[in-house]
Order: sequence, then C-alpha cells, then structure tokens
Amino acid sequence: MTHPDSTVAPPHADLVVIGAGIVGLAHAWHAVHRGMSVRVIERDERPVGASIRNFGHICTTAQAGIILDYALTAREVWLQAGAEAGIPVRTDGTVVLARTAAEVEVLEEFAAERGDTVRMLDAAEAARLAGFEAPGLVAGAHLPMDLRVDSPSAIPALVRRLLELGVDFRFGENLLELTAGFVRTSRGEYTADSVVLAVGHDVDRHYPELAEQAGVQRCRLRMLEIDAPGGFSTAPGVFTGTSLLRYEAFSSTAAAARLRAELMQAAPELVENTVNLMFTQRPDGRLVIGDTHHYATTLTPFEEEDLDELLLAHFRRLFGVGELRVRRRWRGVYASAPTGPFLMASPEQGVAVASVTSGVGMTTAFGLARAVLDELVPARHAG
Repeated sequence: MTHPDSTVAPPHADLVVIGAGIVGLAHAWHAVHRGMSVRVIERDERPVGASIRNFGHICTTAQAGIILDYALTAREVWLQAGAEAGIPVRTDGTVVLARTAAEVEVLEEFAAERGDTVRMLDAAEAARLAGFEAPGLVAGAHLPMDLRVDSPSAIPALVRRLLELGVDFRFGENLLELTAGFVRTSRGEYTADSVVLAVGHDVDRHYPELAEQAGVQRCRLRMLEIDAPGGFSTAPGVFTGTSLLRYEAFSSTAAAARLRAELMQAAPELVENTVNLMFTQRPDGRLVIGDTHHYATTLTPFEEEDLDELLLAHFRRLFGVGELRVRRRWRGVYASAPTGPFLMASPEQGVAVASVTSGVGMTTAFGLARAVLDELVPARHAG
C-alpha cells in the first residue's frame, strides 16, 4: 500500500483512475502501455468488489453488438496480460448443457449464425467436457473461444504487474472531490491531465444526474462456493438452459422465445429471479455456482435464505445428487442500466466516466477501457 507524504506534493500524472476494480485496472493497463504516467486511487485496502466476486468467466462467444466488439478486444488483452502478469488464463472455453428440445433449438440456431466459433455436441461429448453426467442431458455445445481466470488471484496479480510497470497505487483513499484536472481524497490532493471515474454502480455518488439519466441501478446477486460432488473435474465453464436467456447472442434467437415459455411453465422461479444457472471450477477444485439477479437503486440489506436454497435445489438436480456441501456464500453487486450495456461519458472537461452496466465486466473491461482512452482522453495520450 502507498500513501502520499503530506509534506511533499505528489507528481502530476497524465491519468488518474478512480477505482481498482477490473474496469479501473483495464484503464491503467492500456494507459501505461501507451507510455502514460498513471495513478490509481482506491478507497479500500485492496480490490474487494464485483471484480473478485464472480465466476472468472471471460464469456466472449455469447455476446452480440458492441459487447461482442469489446469482448473480442478484451479476450486478446487477457491473453497478453496473463502472460505478462503470470495469471493462468484457461482456454478450455464453455460447454453448454441442453436438457430439453427447446434448449437444443436455441443452440442449433446460434451455431448456424456463428459458424466455427460454436461446436454442437451430442450428450456423451457434452458430459465428457462437463466432467459429470447430468440427468436428462440430450445435447450440448462447446464455445472454444471463451476464457477463464481465478478472479480472487487474477485481480491482485494485475495490480502487482501494474506496480512493476510504474503505476502509482493509492489504496485506502476515499474520493472527496473531483473536478477537471484535480482530485482530492481523504489522504491527499492530486493533479492530472485526465481522470477516469471507474467506480461501477457508485457513479451516482459522484455524478447523480448522469446516473439518473442513464438509469443506473445496482444489481444484487447471490453466489456460492461448493465442493464438487464426487470430486469431479471440469475444465471449461458450464452453462445450462437459463444461460440461453441471459446472453444476447442466445436470447435474440427465434427459438429463445419458446425456451422462455417452457421455463415459465416448468420452473417459473428461475425466470422470476433472473437466474443464470452456471458454474466454474476454482483451482482448488471447488465450484463457484450461481446466480440470482435483483435490481434497485438502493438494495435491501436483508438476504433471503430461499434464494440460496433455490440455487442449491436446481444444482442438486443438475448434478443428480441429494446433498451439496456449501463452503462460502456471498452477495455480488454491480451496475445495471436499461439504456445500454456500458456507461461511457464525459460530464466535464478532463473527466471520463466508465462503467460496465451489463454484468460482463471481466469479459469486456479491457475493450471498454481502450474505447474510453481513444474517445474521451486527450488525443496526445490516446495514440
């Protein structure tokens, strides 16, 4: 951790980034690789937010539109950053498990559109890739371009590499004032040519009118970490039928409407709680499972045990077991907005605001950051 010496004014920086989540770190990454001097200010002693409370899934293939554009950029940067920072980046892709005819129809339509970025699987192939026999499995698909990292270790590794590259981190400092070229925190004052505010859902704490115009809310989700039943091992991330309603490239297919109707009939609680029933496996063998989604500007402080039980009940069915051993539980919170998947704005000269408002920060942050630096940071630093 570094703090400014109150008797010595810290040097001016080309760029000050507020927030050390993946979006803030992505801006620092691109900026320092462009030869800019960079300072990152983070209110906590280390990154503890949404960037480490996730699946670590770099879900490139299931995106569409500008999300896909940013995801493709981010995929390449993750591979580069992994090599530089010593982050193990898994290239096993994603396997989608289909247990109904409607789910298969979505996958077949999607595969027809995307060509060799999707490979349809029979039930045996899908089970082999997933590492277990899912009851009722009829088919599947493999998305080989998707990546995976272990978020709780990957984010600190990015910080360490950025420190090596000369980025000045100021942890444990809360932002108090932000104007063009000037930042005041709970520990010091800083100047910069440009400032990027990358604080996710907390953009409304600093620019409430901007957040209101964009419709920024907080998305609350529940996730759990469990022992893998029987100790099975799976290399790719694993999606189920609910994932086909979660990501635009799936949900925009004609077959997705039939799948939604089927789920509303068979398991309406999954639709009502916007469940994306998926999992990834951590290096220690435990499974990260989830997740539910609920939206509000101010979230309730109370957790409903029924939501965890909902997830566990459906995962018991997926794995065909009677019990699951829960090791950890947590709430994730990220920004969401109906106006678009990203908030990218310049509310005043020299200040850029950047948030992923669609729940795919790990998948797209490096792409978003490149666009922000290209479009909202002065041209002399954007080359």
